[in-house]
This record gives sequence, C-alpha cells and structure tokens, in this order.
Amino acid sequence: MPEQDDVEREFDLRWADQAEHKEPSARARMLAARWKENPPEPVPFRGDPEHAGPRRSSWVSTTIVLGCVAAVILLLGWARFQAPY
Repeated sequence: MPEQDDVEREFDLRWADQAEHKEPSARARMLAARWKENPPEPVPFRGDPEHAGPRRSSWVSTTIVLGCVAAVILLLGWARFQAPY
C-alpha cells in the first residue's frame, strides 16, 4: 500500500477536523451507559477534610527525605569499605 504524501495527509486531517459530528471515545460511551442507570453522586470541588490524614509540616518531610539520602550514602560507603579489593 503506497504511503500518503504530506499534502494528502494534511488534507485528510483538515477534513477530519472539520467534521460536524465527532464520535465520543469508548470510555465516554461506557461511562454514559453506566451513568444512565446509576448516576454518580455529586462531589464537592474540594474533598472532605475529615477523610484526609493529618498534614505534616514541610520541614518534617524534608528531614525524612534528607535522612534517607544520608542513610543510603553511609550504607554505600560502608559497603564499599567492607568489600575486598
């Protein structure tokens, strides 16, 4: 099957973009069918803060990350020091 040149391909894309009716994706069709029988409950824009876990300060998270990095560096240094040459 011969390859289309760029001019023909561009024509096909312009023709497809100008289509009056565009078919929805398979996921959109699936959700529409599911929601027709069982519509979803309304959800507020922001989630309910009751269900969220306690927030840590950014300093605690930074300390945990830097501690883990330091531990890995020390472990790798120790392993290299123990390895026979």
